[in-house]
Amino acid sequence: KGTIHLFRKSQRSLVGKLTHEFRLVAADRRSWKILLFGAINLVCIGFLLMWCSSTNSIALTAYTYLTIFDLFSLVTCLISYWVMMKKPSPAYSFGFERFEVLAVFASTVLAQLGALFILKESAERFLEQPEIHTGRLLVGTFVALFFNLFTMLSIRNKPFAYVSEAASTSWLQEHVADLSRSICGIIPGLSSIFLPRMNPFVLIDIAGALALCITYMLIEINNYFAVDTASAIAIALMTFGTMYPMSVYSGKVLLQTTPPHVIGQLDKLLREVSTLDGVLEVRNEHFWTLGFGTLAGSVHVRIRRDANEQMVLAHVTNRLYTLVSTLTVQIFKDDWIRPTLSSVPIANNILNLSDHHIIPMPPLKAADNLNPVTSTPAKPSSPPPEFSFNTPGKNVSPVILLNTQTRPYGLGFNHGSAPYSSVLNQGFGIPGMGATQGFRTGFTNVPSRYGTNTRGQPRS
Repeated sequence: KGTIHLFRKSQRSLVGKLTHEFRLVAADRRSWKILLFGAINLVCIGFLLMWCSSTNSIALTAYTYLTIFDLFSLVTCLISYWVMMKKPSPAYSFGFERFEVLAVFASTVLAQLGALFILKESAERFLEQPEIHTGRLLVGTFVALFFNLFTMLSIRNKPFAYVSEAASTSWLQEHVADLSRSICGIIPGLSSIFLPRMNPFVLIDIAGALALCITYMLIEINNYFAVDTASAIAIALMTFGTMYPMSVYSGKVLLQTTPPHVIGQLDKLLREVSTLDGVLEVRNEHFWTLGFGTLAGSVHVRIRRDANEQMVLAHVTNRLYTLVSTLTVQIFKDDWIRPTLSSVPIANNILNLSDHHIIPMPPLKAADNLNPVTSTPAKPSSPPPEFSFNTPGKNVSPVILLNTQTRPYGLGFNHGSAPYSSVLNQGFGIPGMGATQGFRTGFTNVPSRYGTNTRGQPRS
């Protein structure tokens, strides 16, 4: 027998859960390098912030925000390692890959908020420009540049590497690409470095350091302090322009949208699936990006009633699995039911007028108003018609239809010939009324007047 616990163990707090997951990540040796770079990054950020305060340079502050972004990227890399260690749970049936997307989105959005803060401070400095001290400006620039490049090139950050390639190019990358084509036309050996497009993080680090160097030279030569504010605006705009496409791409992944570059391939695969043997319809298809490089989807497939469900499921999965790694296929057979025809005779009360709605027929005009020549209503004031056509009317004998062949439908109706008068006595033109039921009638005697009511009395 098991032990009975009188008091339930209290649930772990949020801090305790984070500590437990951090220990899980720290147990892997691959994460030690990231933790070491994170510690060095914190020290570097502390020194840079002190130098920003001593130099009173907002351009160096804007460049320091790139070092803070490097810290966010290291945290994202740790989350990527944690995601690879975790397995899907009942609460997270698709796994934990979306945590990577959320980390990238949060990092890029925070970088853009920092750029907006720099733009706001720069606008205030244009009104009252303070004096800039260049004692540690150049030192801080090279320290931040060296550490940023060393971090980007030493650690392979899988989430940011994927986003930088999948997202659209920034305006800075486009301008540098145009310049690189001109340079590579003169020196073809540089095409492997500058083309097709440079790493956006390396590009913004080099461009920010170049702006700070220009700021240092102009202040040292002409004491032009406003260039520091202009450089801060340039660095903020470059930061915002670089991070914005990545935020848009990761935001679309979080919104479970279909990637534009795979829509054509998905349409082609769905057309192939719809032509498989036994498949009648493919509907309710939905495909979305689960994580970076992982596509998930669900689809409903309607098949014939005589088709093999397992065979169709195997073929559909085989076609879609080349592009969709996490796939849910629901197979259901055709729900169309053919109506069964009864082979027993139908009771008389089924087609009884008292049990059904009667559609009133419009009253027919009396035969007195009919022209005996043309069988058309004649107006008293209208002249007689010039031409007379041999139109079938009351003066023309109808064709007698005799049908003694039995209909193969088995509805229990009598198909013999019945007198025309008996049909009119039961109802106006409605077969199967009363004791005699029939669809086809032999016309033996044609009445002299058209239109009789349900009582068999002629209309006036």
